[in-house]
Amino acid sequence: MDKKQAARHLEEIAMLLELSGENPFKARSYTTVARRIEQLEEDLETLVREKRLREIKGVGDALEQKIEELVTTGDLGYLNELRAKFPERLFELFRVPGLGAKRIKTLYEELGIASLGELEYACNENRLVGLKGFGPAMQAKLLEGVAYARRHEGLFHAHRARRAAEAIIAQLREVPGLIRIETAGSLRRWKEVVKDVDIVASCENPEALMQRFVELEDVEQVTGRGSTKSSVTLRSGLAADLRVVRDEQFPFALAHFTGSKDHNVAMRQRAKGRGRKLNEYGLFEGDALVPCADEAALFAALDLPFIPPEMREDMGELDLDRTPRLVERDDLIGVFHCHTTASDGGASLEQMAEAARERGYAYLLIADHSQSAAYAGGLTLEDIEKQHAAIDALNAGYGGFRVLKGIESDIRSDGALDYDDDVLATFDLVIASVHSRLNMNERDATERVLRAVTHPATVILGHPTGRLLLSREGYPLDWDRIFAACVEHRTALEINANPHRLDLDWRLVRRARDHGVMLCIGPDAHDTAGLDDVQYGLGVARKGWLGPEHLLNCLDLDALLAWKRGGADA
Repeated sequence: MDKKQAARHLEEIAMLLELSGENPFKARSYTTVARRIEQLEEDLETLVREKRLREIKGVGDALEQKIEELVTTGDLGYLNELRAKFPERLFELFRVPGLGAKRIKTLYEELGIASLGELEYACNENRLVGLKGFGPAMQAKLLEGVAYARRHEGLFHAHRARRAAEAIIAQLREVPGLIRIETAGSLRRWKEVVKDVDIVASCENPEALMQRFVELEDVEQVTGRGSTKSSVTLRSGLAADLRVVRDEQFPFALAHFTGSKDHNVAMRQRAKGRGRKLNEYGLFEGDALVPCADEAALFAALDLPFIPPEMREDMGELDLDRTPRLVERDDLIGVFHCHTTASDGGASLEQMAEAARERGYAYLLIADHSQSAAYAGGLTLEDIEKQHAAIDALNAGYGGFRVLKGIESDIRSDGALDYDDDVLATFDLVIASVHSRLNMNERDATERVLRAVTHPATVILGHPTGRLLLSREGYPLDWDRIFAACVEHRTALEINANPHRLDLDWRLVRRARDHGVMLCIGPDAHDTAGLDDVQYGLGVARKGWLGPEHLLNCLDLDALLAWKRGGADA
């Protein structure tokens, strides 16, 4: 091990000692020696071999032994012991400008934040505002720092990529001669995380379109420039590709570059079975192009119904005689799972209600955090009485719109819900969610969740696995048991539409549907803008082959409350 590597290991020890709450002078001694080792003119291995480490100022018995072990074995038991005390991803936080060991220790101990994604999520939910030593300004600064740290990770939350794609397309639409342009790739299939942005266009002047693309203000680097394809890297670190084809090729190129890879293979095999050849340039019978005005015509030419992009994953979509009618935004009558300033939201009850009305919803379920979530300003019994009175007053002035009294009740470690049953009975709908001790094994997690699912007050199981995309895997569950319990007790599973969660995973959504489980889309909105996250949950629902009949959101208020009463009677 050379001196630079050894210095990095000693600096890591200093960092871990600070996180452990050790005497700061002890931690500083490791940092000081690390810097002196980096500045050595002699080879560190020579000093170890000649027993001359004590010549480095600050090296005593303990440090001498540790440096010798590092250099001679390439490993250090003491460092491994320190590492084992903390989650591995906690060290991602040191990549955020403005975050040192002291603040990271506070975040970890007070809020359980142990990764970049958890920090970003907590900032977006205003969890740091009331934390000593932080506040609104620091929270905003840390969000910027998280974005900086993510620049070169390689994967991006789909909502960020979608915004980038929409901005690019809006600017390219201004180019004269543009005929058609669409986002393709995993974004068009509504995947949760993406590597890049794919855009397909047809244009009478391809050169002008390419020139405009590579000169976009947000482009940091042009990585490829051609007549039919150009590639750039945006300032965010996200890569984007533009492909330009003749307009008669556009449907085929769009379908091909939308994918998925497995879906494309199945489509090519289907074409081959009908004596045709399919690629990104067209569908051919011999050398003759089979004209297709759009993707619907392409599918029809292969004796298929139109398959929406969300379904193109080679999971049985080509075996359908008729594509299921997938849920659309206009099908959603109500919106669930919204927070206010009563807990950790950034908008008042009145502001959230008005924003929901403006978006055309007929009802809104307020579900602030329950008392166990002290970190999120969970509601006391007195808080509940005040909020219910405020909701009653609001509803008295509304016609054709209603605010529902709800709560996001913590599922405690033993599976019990917050509050006594008589308090839970005062809510119109109860969402039960796990927020603590997420590192459970399958047996413990399943038993904990099952107890909540079967509680008579539970109507919805919120963010069922607790995952955070690009940050935290969800806890494991025995899904056959969970699905069976949900059906028996008429408990719905939430598709949490927060783009950092998108929990339930779309594959599990499809399985839940096939088991007869009811679901709902909840934006988990912490401000009025968060209501628009419903679109991401809608993408998951469509990817899971859900129609309006599978979602509570598509029930009118009377039907929703009747469904709830049916659940209570089951």
